[in-house]
Amino acid sequence: MADDSRSPRDGSRRRRVVGGRGRRRKPPVRHKGRRIAAWSAASVVLVGGAGLGFVYFKLNGNLHSVDINAALGKNRPDNVDNGSQDILVLGSDSRAGANGKYGRDEGSSRSDTAMVVHVYAGHKKASVVSIPRDTMVPRPACTTPSGRTSPAVGRAQFNEAYSIGGAVCAVKTVEAMTNIRMDHYLEVDFDGFQKLIDKLGGVEVTTTKAIHDKSSHLDLAAGTHKLDGEQSLGLVRTRKSVGDGSDLGRIKLQQAFIKALLDQVKSVGIFTSPTKLYGIADTATKALTTDRDLNSVNKLYSFASGLKGIGSDDMHMITLPVGADPRDADRVVPLAEESAQLWRALRGDDDIPEAALKESRASGAEADGVVK
Repeated sequence: MADDSRSPRDGSRRRRVVGGRGRRRKPPVRHKGRRIAAWSAASVVLVGGAGLGFVYFKLNGNLHSVDINAALGKNRPDNVDNGSQDILVLGSDSRAGANGKYGRDEGSSRSDTAMVVHVYAGHKKASVVSIPRDTMVPRPACTTPSGRTSPAVGRAQFNEAYSIGGAVCAVKTVEAMTNIRMDHYLEVDFDGFQKLIDKLGGVEVTTTKAIHDKSSHLDLAAGTHKLDGEQSLGLVRTRKSVGDGSDLGRIKLQQAFIKALLDQVKSVGIFTSPTKLYGIADTATKALTTDRDLNSVNKLYSFASGLKGIGSDDMHMITLPVGADPRDADRVVPLAEESAQLWRALRGDDDIPEAALKESRASGAEADGVVK
């Protein structure tokens, strides 16, 4: 995690020198009412207020990217130009490096959380579709990190795509499922998520029942809590102690947390504090992996600015309609008709039909309302 004051060369120290005795400092520009989607907000907000080349190049150097377009080529769904955007957002469960404290590193990682974010034309509202990680789906052929080809299979657990071929295979699998071209890709891992929440000052949630989960190391009484990074990570990983113990219940917790996080980003006051602004941007750019089209602070800023009109009340959180897998009681499969309705609606930039929403609400219903 970045230390905002440890070096006389960092951005915050430079501001103190410039603003010292004998120098004039321009009055700060205050940006009020900005609502920027949480998955990219903190990584880009500094650009509008910094004006220091040092900060720009430092934050650019933090970013990691994957060239999805070059890897997948032209064999993809049509790039529909109707003003909407579709973004695949993944939470990685890698145990490598700083993530080792969350479990044993087995040499690969999986997409612990997966969401397709559809931003409607006009960028005033969005639908976020969570894909359960244990959903059984066809997986296309993918290239492994070693360069060999893993052949297509008719039946694979969804999150295995990431462990086999990383971001490129995950995007390819989602596009095969949905027939929707992903415009962008965003990924954050355990350690980066935790540090970002801490930099934001925590996130306030209310639990309607006690949550005690040994696997995620979460211990919360019923009531209102200000969760730090470690507790927030525990909440979005909690599964066994909420609802029926499946991934469907955990998705409900994740969806509630994301809405609370959006409200926190709006209220944290990052635009009025240069030090806080820099710290959040530095931490978040280190936490993010993006597609190549977002691999600069300017591009991220432009992307996030297009989403600033979307707040928590404008974001419709749903789960892919799924049912029990007849071949494996511990897995689920997409409900064919309802899933087709869902993806067809998003392809056309339309509202999701009620039939699909009804089945989505039924998934993990036991955990609905546990976190507000």
